[in-house]
Amino acid sequence: MSDPWFESVAEAQRRARKRLPASVYGALMAGAERGQTREDNVAAFAELGFAPHVAGNPAQRDLAASVLGQPVSLPVIISPTGVQAVHPDGEVAVARAAAARGTAMGLSSFASKPVEEVVAANPQTLFQVYWSGDRDQIVARAERARNAGAVGLILTADWTFSHSRDWGSPKIPDHTDLRTILRHLPEAVIRPRWLARYARTGRPPALTVPNMAVRGAPPPTFFGAYGEWLQTPPPSWEDVAWLREQWGGVFVLKGVCRVDDAKRAVDAGVSAISVSNHGGNNLDGTPATIRVLPAIADAVGSQVEVLLDGGVRRGSDVVKALALGARAVLIGRAYLWGLAASGQAGVENVLDIMRNGVDSALLGLGRSSVHELSRADVLIPPGFLRAPGG
Repeated sequence: MSDPWFESVAEAQRRARKRLPASVYGALMAGAERGQTREDNVAAFAELGFAPHVAGNPAQRDLAASVLGQPVSLPVIISPTGVQAVHPDGEVAVARAAAARGTAMGLSSFASKPVEEVVAANPQTLFQVYWSGDRDQIVARAERARNAGAVGLILTADWTFSHSRDWGSPKIPDHTDLRTILRHLPEAVIRPRWLARYARTGRPPALTVPNMAVRGAPPPTFFGAYGEWLQTPPPSWEDVAWLREQWGGVFVLKGVCRVDDAKRAVDAGVSAISVSNHGGNNLDGTPATIRVLPAIADAVGSQVEVLLDGGVRRGSDVVKALALGARAVLIGRAYLWGLAASGQAGVENVLDIMRNGVDSALLGLGRSSVHELSRADVLIPPGFLRAPGG
């Protein structure tokens, strides 16, 4: 039997590609149109350099932080992602892994597991919502999360209709009926480990989204919930302020890529913003998030917590983001690859990789804490930064 441990996120990705049916892996890799933004999210980190010290470096480093009111052992938290068909345990396994490594969990309203089960696995869970349905439906979902014990609310706004892909989209079924199972069986049987995991549960991957159910109705399918969102007019800034007031606690607006939007978010009363382009699944051609982070952090970082997601693949990426103004980062594809590779242990493995990389970078930079990082630690090439709406 092969060693379940892996030493890099790249290896987790390789194993995920080897073990997942092509359509499932394709859904993980999705990016809008030609994938320019998705690729730039990753490539931009490689353009940044470090300015290391070689003597007098600290023997011990402190990675702990406080993010969104939650003490975490490292400044890396789980980004909410939709239906996790890569593993039967899905978001519950991810929540357990995050709890085991001392960090917080973001749970998507489009998740395959109910919020009650996920909060039970990790009390440091923040619940994510889309502006979908009427106000009563949105509040009902938020109240369900509050009653379950969620410690914060994330409103995701970085999502548009731009989902066509130049390389084609994987066929994602709406139901797992017999016809669907037979159609996808050829790609599943050549991935026996993935198939065996679901065979042991006695049921195919769930394609319903229990956290989108309201008023006692049965859970809708993913595409049923997606259709509701498609028919809902986008939120106004007044809507953002209204939902923040209804929630009353820690409130994150996810999807900010412009300085003027960041300032409007502050005016709306949010606790934090996540500099995000939905992992390249939003408007293609949007700059990598690390390119716009410094301008946004300079504009509002003294007023709200600034987080970043998009393209983080190693601990050194985390350190670069913190040095350029982020309080913490959120990871998405990285932990999903770990989940596909080895379930809960694979997600823990990914978080360990992040921790070790952060610690190593702090040592090289001569910093004893993540709180000591500054822009002076990073070498920024000419023309790297963007400041849209500045």
